Amino acid sequence: MAHNTINQLVVKGTTTIGVVCKDGVILASDTRVTMGFFIAHKQGKKVYKIDEHIGMTIAGSVADAQKVIDIITANAHLYRINLNRPMPVSSAARMTSNLLFSARGLMAQVLVGGVDDTGPHVFNLDPYGSLTEEKLTSTGSGSPIAIGVLEDKFREGMTVQEALPIIARAVNASMKRDVASGNNYNIIVIDNKGYRELADAEKKELLAKGS
Repeated sequence: MAHNTINQLVVKGTTTIGVVCKDGVILASDTRVTMGFFIAHKQGKKVYKIDEHIGMTIAGSVADAQKVIDIITANAHLYRINLNRPMPVSSAARMTSNLLFSARGLMAQVLVGGVDDTGPHVFNLDPYGSLTEEKLTSTGSGSPIAIGVLEDKFREGMTVQEALPIIARAVNASMKRDVASGNNYNIIVIDNKGYRELADAEKKELLAKGS
């Protein structure tokens, strides 16, 4: 009983977002790391680079999620070395799904997003490995608020530049309304030019546009 209570406390928190645009993928998250009602870290990293064309957001147990990231990153690099080409985004998502399903105890919900020869993709995976491809999605305790903004403002076929102010507004809204999300946020763009994290000045400008 106590173990279940601890798990419930650990996995509560976070807002992560993934959207598919006409010319790329946007991944975003807040930076507050919580354990129950305790703020363990104010500037936690929740979006990770898997390869030049793939990123992953994390929600849940940080240790479990970091284990998933390490394994998928290593395999993506091995794939590139052995086959002399980047791993398809769907393959990275399927490998993550198999890992979560086989472990059955990893308390991590992740989004896998990126761009390959077939275009931009975002996949949502729960702790048991269930895999769905999405055009827009959000995970974590702040996700209901973020989804509300996304479904109101985001439209399929938008360019990255058109969607960025909406993503900033969605994360900002969840940080204001969800106690387990907050402090700061990160936004990553993945397109044909590769993986890029937005600077603080760019994020402030986006919020001004989205207001």
